[in-house]
Amino acid sequence: MKKKVLSMLLASAMVLSLAACGGSGSAAPASDAGGTDAAAAEEAPAEEAAAEEAPAEEAAADTAAPASGGGSITINIWDSNQQPGLQQIVDEWSKESGVSAKIEVVDWDNYWTLLEAGASGGTMPDVFWMHSNTVQMYMENDILLKLNDYIDKDDTIDMSKYYEGIVNLYTRSDGNIYAIPKDHDTIALLYNKAIFDQYGVECPTDEWTWEDVYEAAAKITEASGGEVYGYAMNTSNNQDGWYNLVYDYGAQIINDTHDGTSIGSAEGKAGMEMVRKILTVAAPQSVVAETGTDSLFQSGKVAMITQGSWMINSFYTAENHADYYWALLPYADVNGNGTCDDGERYSAYNGLGWAASAATANPDACYSLISYLCSEEGQKKQAELGITMAGMEGVSDAFANAFDGMDVSAFVKIEDYRLFFRPYTRKTTVWEDALQQQGGFLDPWQNPEDPALMEQACDNAQKIIEDAIAAE
Repeated sequence: MKKKVLSMLLASAMVLSLAACGGSGSAAPASDAGGTDAAAAEEAPAEEAAAEEAPAEEAAADTAAPASGGGSITINIWDSNQQPGLQQIVDEWSKESGVSAKIEVVDWDNYWTLLEAGASGGTMPDVFWMHSNTVQMYMENDILLKLNDYIDKDDTIDMSKYYEGIVNLYTRSDGNIYAIPKDHDTIALLYNKAIFDQYGVECPTDEWTWEDVYEAAAKITEASGGEVYGYAMNTSNNQDGWYNLVYDYGAQIINDTHDGTSIGSAEGKAGMEMVRKILTVAAPQSVVAETGTDSLFQSGKVAMITQGSWMINSFYTAENHADYYWALLPYADVNGNGTCDDGERYSAYNGLGWAASAATANPDACYSLISYLCSEEGQKKQAELGITMAGMEGVSDAFANAFDGMDVSAFVKIEDYRLFFRPYTRKTTVWEDALQQQGGFLDPWQNPEDPALMEQACDNAQKIIEDAIAAE
């Protein structure tokens, strides 16, 4: 019954957001909301796929040296912005291994539809990305190649060197590892200097608080007569938006043990109250839903947004990119002393994982490629090319210099403060989806003038998450 369970779970999982690194370009929506209806699955292929896992594990190579002997493997990703750089690294591996490999970009919605169809008895790509929204279900159903034996014999891969939250995400409760961290991402404040100059408002700095964001947004929105909004937040984009304020003010969406939340606490309500306050001078959610924050920003209708490092290239290549600047994600001056103290500035981070199909006909080549991409050399190359920051700690400095003429160092500097891993549980999308609906935060987001609506929504959110976890 594993595959039937997987199909039902994925059907709900695909309803919600991407909100993670790699969700950019033509391969993903401007919003991080992605959706698809999963097809019904057969039971027998699941057992067959699981049965094929053991031989693959036994075939683990003694070293991480690239596989040889020709042949080809298929690779699927969902971000067209990353394809050129990643293909360059993959081509280098192919020259060494003699195995050809071409990256195919599949848009976010279809990516998961096709991957599930393959897991249900069709053909899966050999190597592909995994994401926090869905990996638990794929790991539980033995769809992914188990990598432990390969890693144990690979001198180039030391799991302790990667970001702990990402390693934990792709490690099953029994200790089996099903993906190696590809990258990590952080969040920064993006602003249009030309708009700030036009309305005589001081530009953001790395010392800005969320209160500063509110005041500047209010000035621009008022001075423009509503023609330009000072700020825009797509409330569906939790990782690059409101999640960060909740943590800045001292609460957690999901606690460290993944069995509770403090969104309904005084600290959680303080963070969401700041979100509500900013929304009163920001682009209405009806406008955001119709156009998207990125499009509003690039069309000069919005002065500030927050965005993830996975989206840099979209703005770097935009028509008016010379006007675009990045600043550190603002902080919450909780104690009112005018300085950013420990725990007052957080950035969410997430990380994709390189995984392989348990049913692949060439597991050695798949692991060889994954090892090549995730080795320190491969991770540094990824950062140097401006693809994304590395999944390995301490090797992303080159990323800050990858975009000539645009200072993106805010994404690296934020790591001197605090990071929190994108909140998840076994069935993340169940409560994530519920938080977007009536009874969750939908009402206060659409009607931000009423503080009582937001306070009640926080209480509701506390119960929504607790109930969802209890049902897992």
